[in-house]
Amino acid sequence: MERVRITVFDTTLRDGEQSPGCSMNVHEKLRMAHQLDRLGVDVIEAGFPIASDGDFEAVQAVAAAVRRPTIAALARACTPDIERAWAALKGAVRPRIHVFLATSDIHLKYKLRITREQCLQQARESVALAKSFCDDVEFSTEDATRTDPDFLCEVVQAVVDAGATTVNIPDTVGYTIPSEYAQTIRMLRERVKGIENVTISVHCHDDLGMAVANSLAAIEAGARQVECTINGIGERAGNASLEELVMAMRVRADRYAFHTDVVSEQLYPASHTLTEITEVPVQPNKAIIGRNAFAHEAGIHQDGVLKNPLTYEIMTPHSVGVPDSRLVLGKHSGRHALSLRCEQLGFRFERRELDEIYRRFVVLADRIKHVEDHHLVELIQETTTTTVQMPTASAQGIPVAVIAAAAAANTSHTTDRAFTVQSTDARLEVSLSSLSEHHGDQEDYLWGV
Repeated sequence: MERVRITVFDTTLRDGEQSPGCSMNVHEKLRMAHQLDRLGVDVIEAGFPIASDGDFEAVQAVAAAVRRPTIAALARACTPDIERAWAALKGAVRPRIHVFLATSDIHLKYKLRITREQCLQQARESVALAKSFCDDVEFSTEDATRTDPDFLCEVVQAVVDAGATTVNIPDTVGYTIPSEYAQTIRMLRERVKGIENVTISVHCHDDLGMAVANSLAAIEAGARQVECTINGIGERAGNASLEELVMAMRVRADRYAFHTDVVSEQLYPASHTLTEITEVPVQPNKAIIGRNAFAHEAGIHQDGVLKNPLTYEIMTPHSVGVPDSRLVLGKHSGRHALSLRCEQLGFRFERRELDEIYRRFVVLADRIKHVEDHHLVELIQETTTTTVQMPTASAQGIPVAVIAAAAAANTSHTTDRAFTVQSTDARLEVSLSSLSEHHGDQEDYLWGV
């Protein structure tokens, strides 16, 4: 199957930065831009130069320092914005001026207070001006998905005739649905003369939770550039998530005959870098790069993953730059994972002993939700009546304090006070990398899917 290359336009530094709490200074934008370069995105939209002196300086700095990808700057469809954008971009190897103008009647009437005829004229003139500075000009029809279809075709025809090289059809307010959006792209391909000579781009917001689905539907309908952000950050509910788009096309290559040049192993580092800069955490269950994306707590899942990760993982954690899968010990965990963690702490038990520890573990986990290492060591101390193996120096990733607590548990059965050892993580976790030799025959069917 011949695979079509999709251009990845990253707007983390522009639309993403407009997310509340996610603003970045010049140094932070430059740091993030270098990470995006390592990630392999094709276009970095570095900012909106007219917005502030700081944004102008950030675009200028990124244009001077990051040389491989195209560097874009946003401008409204007016002379001061376009001139300011070019002033910031002119040091780039591959500059792009990105001009936008609203086209929906609600925006024309209430925001811009202009007629459709004035909108058409402004669109033509702004593209022509941008083209006088820069060969690579993108035009966005803001609020395209709420624009009258006939008028949308008129505007796109006008900017194509004026020399735009990329035409972006944004779902600015996250209003459309996949089938409708795909039809819009097909309509433009059928009705706009010369559109085969320009790149159709899509830019989707997630107000109805369909930004990624809409983007993929548009790609199937003929769009060849997708605009997105790391972690899906952006105005209101955010933008289409870059990591989800890239991995959807990669994991489901049987259904999507497309590819990108994104280095997927850099997805998690890019997410982590952005989180460090903005101090805005990623939701734990975020697809691809969330803390729980490769974490397993249910016993039946843990047992399956220990035997073959493909039972419950459709991609490897390493393929997106995540260090490893994790087994989280909680009330849904089974004996298999509990036994392995006990071994990592230096304890080995017969099945009967493990059964008793497991029964107590479930009661404890139901009460405190997150079982930490010191809780488990205390539980073992209270339960065991036979000799256990002392922890060895080879125990992987176990804090010294936990090993000391385990040793104390081996020499004393006193339970007058609880251990105060603190785990390095909020929850007790088992890394799969150290468990590959422990895929036993026992089954954990206590918990369902």
